[in-house]
Amino acid sequence: MRVKDAMHVGVKWAEPDTSVAELAHMMRRHDVGAIPIGQNDRLIGIVTDRDIICRGVADRKDISALKARDIMTPKVVWCSEDEELLTAVRRMEERRVRRMPVINADKRMVGILALGDISSAASKALSGEVLGAVSAHH
Repeated sequence: MRVKDAMHVGVKWAEPDTSVAELAHMMRRHDVGAIPIGQNDRLIGIVTDRDIICRGVADRKDISALKARDIMTPKVVWCSEDEELLTAVRRMEERRVRRMPVINADKRMVGILALGDISSAASKALSGEVLGAVSAHH
């Protein structure tokens, strides 16, 4: 099975100057837990709901003044839509990520591969394995 057979198709992204409040609204509106951040047609980071809490709220920063660039995770772990699902899952396990942007052959972001996608498409054994690996305490 390939990543494109399991991923969530279509993805909303934001620019680095997008406010944290707008990112949170986007997450709620689209029922997602992460928003990729792009600039000059390149993927430069990702903001998760956890980033908003841990790098914004918990650090007692002024949320109304924060932008995506202030809290995003740089160096995004991504995969190719034509990659074997098992290969992508192993990368998620190694890097302990719950969501991975998916890139096509033209270097365009075409989706997100998330734990929920894996649990719907892969075997129970593989789903349980990746969930345990990415959820284990650091």
